[in-house]
Amino acid sequence: MQRNKVLSYLGLATRAGRVVSGEFCVEKSVRQHRAKLVFVSEDASETSKKNFRNICTYYKVPLYFFGSREELGAACGKETRVSAAIEDEGLAKAAIRKLEQESGIGGSKYVE
Repeated sequence: MQRNKVLSYLGLATRAGRVVSGEFCVEKSVRQHRAKLVFVSEDASETSKKNFRNICTYYKVPLYFFGSREELGAACGKETRVSAAIEDEGLAKAAIRKLEQESGIGGSKYVE
């Protein structure tokens, strides 16, 4: 239930035009200090996970390993996505609250 709520925040942000997805676009958003929350799929490669850990740690952006490629993609209105970033402060905070309410919903937090 909570898992769907988090994905619905991602979908809402997408419809509002406040989500970027795909490795290059997410990295650019983080570097330009627009990303407020980054999701990386749990089935992403270790190289991608390490890359996002490094960049999000450096720029102090919350990072969660959450869902599958298909789940992130569906929430963004695409086929599959390995990474997505919410650029809206309010929606990012709401998603983080849901993620922290239940640590057992399948996501793992990396940075705060």
